[in-house]
Amino acid sequence: MKIKVVMLDIQNLLLFTIILPLLGSLFITTVGTNQKFIKILALNISCVTFIISLFLWFFFNKSLGSFQFVNKFLWIPNLNLNFVVGIDGISIFFIILTTLLIPLCFLTSWNTISKNLKEFFLSFLIMEFFLIIVFSVLDLLLFYIFFESVLIPMFLIIGIWGSRERKIRAAYFFFLYTLLGSLLMLLTILYIYYQVGTTDYEILLTFSFSTDEQLLLWLAFFISFAAKIPMVPVHLWLPEAHVEAPTAGSVILAGILLKLGTYGFIRFSFPLFPQACFYFAPFVYSVSVIGIIYTSFTAIRQTDFKRIIAYTSVAHMNLVMVGLFSFNIIGIEGAILQSLSHGFVASALFLIIGIVYERHHTRMVKYYGGLVHIMPIYIIIFLFFTMANIGLPGTSSFVGEFLILAGSFKVNTTVTFLSATGMVLGGCYSLWLFNRIAYGNIKTQYIKTYLDLNKREFFTFLPLILGTLITGIYPEIFLNSIHMSANMIIELMFF
Repeated sequence: MKIKVVMLDIQNLLLFTIILPLLGSLFITTVGTNQKFIKILALNISCVTFIISLFLWFFFNKSLGSFQFVNKFLWIPNLNLNFVVGIDGISIFFIILTTLLIPLCFLTSWNTISKNLKEFFLSFLIMEFFLIIVFSVLDLLLFYIFFESVLIPMFLIIGIWGSRERKIRAAYFFFLYTLLGSLLMLLTILYIYYQVGTTDYEILLTFSFSTDEQLLLWLAFFISFAAKIPMVPVHLWLPEAHVEAPTAGSVILAGILLKLGTYGFIRFSFPLFPQACFYFAPFVYSVSVIGIIYTSFTAIRQTDFKRIIAYTSVAHMNLVMVGLFSFNIIGIEGAILQSLSHGFVASALFLIIGIVYERHHTRMVKYYGGLVHIMPIYIIIFLFFTMANIGLPGTSSFVGEFLILAGSFKVNTTVTFLSATGMVLGGCYSLWLFNRIAYGNIKTQYIKTYLDLNKREFFTFLPLILGTLITGIYPEIFLNSIHMSANMIIELMFF
């Protein structure tokens, strides 16, 4: 009898992971206005959620490519619509990345957010609830609902707690760009429901659409997912949103929200519309390569700390698309690993920006210089993540980029060569930025006093440093879990 109870608890781990942020946000609404208590409560809720998500990984069966921890609930039985959640080796790491970054967002906002503090922490917990469902739901209609619901708390975070006067414009820019791209996707889902009679993901996998249907349906999904990644030319909202968002908003935007598009391609576009994916692959390669080169050159000419990292994010996510559309196990595993790596590295770089902005209230590169003399711990961490951003061997980015290029080389050597130029250009803008911040003379005419990292800030970076190193040195710890699920996607496409 005891064994049955334990097994039941393990089966419900995913539900606990989903529900805890929602219950925590509801509980926070009932407490008073004591800011310290709200901070500690929200941090503890997010940390417990992260620990539970690690147990998901611990009990995950790596030898299976099918969905695990599946729970199904009746939603609208008359319409054959149900709430189904489950995870595979792909979605589990996006969930863990989400639950890791939320407490780090709370730590980095510990002393910087005082206005509407309760609402700030509520927004992040509700967004965590939405994101975990997005990465675990196995119903196309519900995926769309929560996929778009994520926009609401992010819109509030940029619009209310943004750092400058253009924050309202940036919030609408972000909301409209990403929402309008998804309206076609909703119409497409309604068409699929009309054709199949359900939006249950596992049932949809057994249904075969005609070639013409696949081409049209794929395009509708592509417009929605491309705006989230983002791909050129629908990338303009990202630098604007990053510049205006608070540090925590930029961390979650770069670390998680940009992964929604790539996850959507892997989960839905590839298995449901395989012929269309092959047909449009040259188009995706062309747009991705243009995105890598164009945004890398654009990053070099920026003067705002955040804009530089924002444009580098676009370049890295377009490289992920090259890996995905190689349609082989090496490229797809590399794309997933690079997505996780980008979650570590880009999040850390935005935290690095947030620290100097919190102290000096400017992100213009020209005001900084010589920080190696007065902020040595800060510069060591900055150097580490600069090297990781370039793709230095031993870091997570190197493994992801190497697998992507190895996978794409099997398909198209020209695309591989042009994509690899992004690594060269990455060295240009990353080292140029680090050189201007770390070395040279201290510009005392602009900033008089400097303060190195405190304990809270150092421990905020520690999980990201460990994640970057572990992934770079021993990627098998992730690839073992990813392999069977990625292989299942390949089988669904080719067979």
